[in-house]
Order: sequence, then C-alpha cells, then structure tokens
Amino acid sequence: MESQVKIFSGTASKYLAEQISESYGTPLGEVTVGRFADGEFSPCFDESVRGCDVFIIQSTFAPTDNLFELLLLIDAAKRASAHYITAVIPYFGFARSDRKDKPRVAIASKLVANLLTAAGVTRVMTMDLHAPQIQGFFDVPVDHLDPSTIFVPYIQSLQLPNLVIAAPDMGGVHRARTYAKYFNAEMAICDKQRKRANEVESMQVIGEVEGKHIVLVDDIIDTAGTMTMAASLLMDRGALSVRAFCTHPVLSGQAYDRIENSPIKELIVCDSIPVKSNKTGKIKVLSTADLFAKAIRKVYAYESISPLFIKI
Repeated sequence: MESQVKIFSGTASKYLAEQISESYGTPLGEVTVGRFADGEFSPCFDESVRGCDVFIIQSTFAPTDNLFELLLLIDAAKRASAHYITAVIPYFGFARSDRKDKPRVAIASKLVANLLTAAGVTRVMTMDLHAPQIQGFFDVPVDHLDPSTIFVPYIQSLQLPNLVIAAPDMGGVHRARTYAKYFNAEMAICDKQRKRANEVESMQVIGEVEGKHIVLVDDIIDTAGTMTMAASLLMDRGALSVRAFCTHPVLSGQAYDRIENSPIKELIVCDSIPVKSNKTGKIKVLSTADLFAKAIRKVYAYESISPLFIKI
C-alpha cells in the first residue's frame, strides 16, 4: 500500500503552509494546540497519520515556543506511527550560532539539530542556512533549498544596466559571487567592523560602484543596521541605486524605521518569516510556496531536487 502525503503546520507558519498545501494540491491537515494557564501547550493531530509521509511546516523564528511546538509535532507524528516525518523549516533559527567564536558559548544550531533528530524527524527541508555547514550537524538527510530560483527572475525583470552585485559583509562574499557569475556582473564588498553583536562600528567598500545599479544580497536582515549602512555608503560612493535582497526578514528593533529612512530603493524578501508590511512601503515579499511544494513532491517521489536550483 502506497503511503499518503499529509501536510501540517505549526502555529507560526500557517500563513505559508496554507499556500504550500494549495500549490501542492492537498488540503492542509488539521492540528489543535491545547494551551494551559502556566504557558505550557500540547499540539495534537486531528486526523490519522498512520503510515503517512508527514510534512510539518514551521519556521523557528522567535519566540522559541515555535521551535518547541515543532519538536512536539514531530514527536506526536512519530508516536502516531507516521511512515516518514519531514520537518520543513523555511527559516532555521539559531543558525548564526554555528561554532564557538569565543570561550564558554553554546553551539545552538548543533543543539537544535540534535533536538530535531531526538524528536524523531527522518528528514529536514530548509532554505538558505546562514551557515551551510549546519547540514553536517544532522545524521538525517537535509534538503537545502536555494532562494536564487526566486530572486534571479525578479532581478532579471528589473533590466538594470551597469549591474553590480554587492555583499553587505565579508560573510556574504560567496553568495554575491554566485549571483555575479550568473549575471556576468561586477562584484563589490562592504567590509564592516563590529563593536558588538548587532552594532556596526565602521565600513568600507571594496570595488567600483560609481555610476552602477547595486543589488545587495544576503541571507538574513535582522536590525537592518549593516544593510542600511552599506546602502548609504554605496550611494555616497556614486551608485545610481541600491536594492537589497534578503531571504529571511527577521527585522527586529528599529529595522523598519531604518529601512524606510535609508537610500534602499526596495527590499525584496521571502515569506519564511511574516513581515509587517504596513511599517514601510519599501518591502516586497516573494512567495516560497511553489518552491517548497515542488520540493515536497520530489522528495515524496524519490526524485532529485537538483532541477529546483539555478544552474550557474
């Protein structure tokens, strides 16, 4: 008997899961989350998952309840005899803690990988990890999707002359180089020095940007301090326009105000994290629903997901 695909969602990502299930062509499964007065909660599947290939969609952005809810859903599916359990995590939280960068700190992304495995996940599907080596923290298969299949068509539609792809920091050089190679464009790098986490002390530009239209690419935009400083510096160096492309719009603190008051022409993000679109008119959200639906279909059919990547 062939297993059946069932798609479920945690509370935080239901807005995206509904689009993914619609794109896939199957109704979103019903989940009830019981909550207690002391803050504890208990998710429950409202339909049988016995023998099914279960895909649970939940980004693990703040608060950490979202991560724990995902773990409980995985455990519930395992105990309900699901055939296969895939955690679909559009935004993988704690990914910035991928190594010991100073003494006596945790490696949170490794701990999250251990927790997911211990809960009973048999596969993980995510997109644009902050540190790609996090895939190696898992002892189960990881499908690491690339947002370039979403961003590249949009960049092409802009038809920008004198295009330069820029990295807002040294950590984004590989990503920027990949896009620059695809578009056969020049590349620039904004080299920053930090005082402390989420606070940039100084920045300089490496590369020629005068008279160019700049596309900044990054995986996460958090406080928007780095991105808006980079945009201002690029404009000061003679750039004609600056657009920013970021996969995961964390957008904490003063991020919305900084973006609105910055020279960034538009900020294009994915819907891995919900955006407060009424805060600024500069943000455009592109859907990942079709990409994840295609990936789910290929995983279920035991097909390669390589066709979902832009060939560079």
